[in-house]
Amino acid sequence: MDDTYFLDRNDAGRKLAAKLKTYYSKPAVIYGLPRGGVVVASEVAQLFHCPLDIVITRKIGHPLNPEYAVGAITEDGFLVGDKATLASLDQTWLVEEIEKQREEAKRRRVVYLNGHESVDVKNKIAIIIDDGIATGLTMLAAIHEIKKRNPKKVVVAVPVAPPDVATQINNKVDDLVVATNPEFFLGAIGGYYENFPQVTDDEVVELLSKNAQELS
Repeated sequence: MDDTYFLDRNDAGRKLAAKLKTYYSKPAVIYGLPRGGVVVASEVAQLFHCPLDIVITRKIGHPLNPEYAVGAITEDGFLVGDKATLASLDQTWLVEEIEKQREEAKRRRVVYLNGHESVDVKNKIAIIIDDGIATGLTMLAAIHEIKKRNPKKVVVAVPVAPPDVATQINNKVDDLVVATNPEFFLGAIGGYYENFPQVTDDEVVELLSKNAQELS
């Protein structure tokens, strides 16, 4: 298979781990963005023998095209997005959509962690992983959230990202690791995977539980 592409998220995680080898054996917490990012992150966490945690951000899709992200929020409601674009939207709709996505973020935390606390990352390296970056908005929200937890260093690691967005992300963190750097982005993350199925809540719960058991 062409090195530009991945068989699936597990394959992407293994290839990403190889790119992250400088952080092997260092005190770190691996964060996956649910849902797909957790599959990629779990491979890195397993190979690095590091705790796996989640950082939940939610995309705000355009009201006329929900797949097109105009913003992203953290669990506490911090909003990332182009100010002019957000200002052009119906503000009543925007407030309602933000609240809707915050509720979904809360639901996911309850389901995925089942009452367990997030891993303490203070004075450790935080490695934030997703299955790819398109607009970068959800990752920017995740970076904001993780920085509040006072890690020693913030690293973003993804299988693929558009060059311009990668530059924007790189300016916000201590290190950015991308497994493959396409000159021309295909427009959709799934285009870089042979198999890119939807990930379920149950799969996320299973991966988090498996990691906790392996480290106990």
